[in-house]
Amino acid sequence: MVKIVIDAGHGLDTPGKRSPDDEREWSFNNKVALAAIAKLQTYQNVEILRVDDPTGKTDVPLQTRTTLANNWQADVYASIHHNALNGKWGKHSGVETYTMDNPTANPKSIEIAGAIHPRVVMAMGISDRGMKRANFHVLREATMPAFLTEGGFMDSAVDITKLRDDNYLKAQGEAIAEGLAVYFKLQPKPSPNRNPDEKLSIPQPEGEDQFYRPSLQTIVNSTIDVLIRLENQEEGALSPTWRKKLADGTLTNSDAIGILYVALDRGLLGDGK
Repeated sequence: MVKIVIDAGHGLDTPGKRSPDDEREWSFNNKVALAAIAKLQTYQNVEILRVDDPTGKTDVPLQTRTTLANNWQADVYASIHHNALNGKWGKHSGVETYTMDNPTANPKSIEIAGAIHPRVVMAMGISDRGMKRANFHVLREATMPAFLTEGGFMDSAVDITKLRDDNYLKAQGEAIAEGLAVYFKLQPKPSPNRNPDEKLSIPQPEGEDQFYRPSLQTIVNSTIDVLIRLENQEEGALSPTWRKKLADGTLTNSDAIGILYVALDRGLLGDGK
């Protein structure tokens, strides 16, 4: 059983946590959290504990949140936020993901954040400001691996168009859930309407070639997984050029072939890898 803590951060009336048009950060965070929870509930052997106030009316003290998570003996702490620079509209933009800034911090935090961050960047379609370190309370006091996402700037004239679109917030939440599912090797729940022993048959239109045609999102997810696995190799981190292109949505067919070649060369696509 994988135990996942979801924290939507702050509260509706927390001072300063809002856009220049008085849109509350918790409202954005909550939509992402609900989408993440809904997606996680489609997997087997998952328990979820939400440690913020799901109504947003109370800003639950940070110590209370981490104590709940620690006492529950969670496997990971996911803190969901949205950023602000100075409370004034500007052209700044981007997604950040934080882990604890301490040499003794749990290294699994960085591994999990590595599975989350590029997916959030892709889901939001805005700039990649990178994975960073910080001494935030929830990262410091959680005894389990922990990460904190900043899914865009509330005072960005660029990002706010995405934050006001529930489809992007839903995609962000699902990206967080999918990253966790990949890291913890979660398996989807079986369909309630299908015999588990029955082979899945996908109908093909007449005249269509019988080839597998993966969706764009499937290709993106698979490529992200390969990138992460390449970066975890002893040879060192993969060239940042490919990761930047993936985050910017400019990865070419030639790039994909190059990534595949490197993965094959390092034996990442064999059985048991």
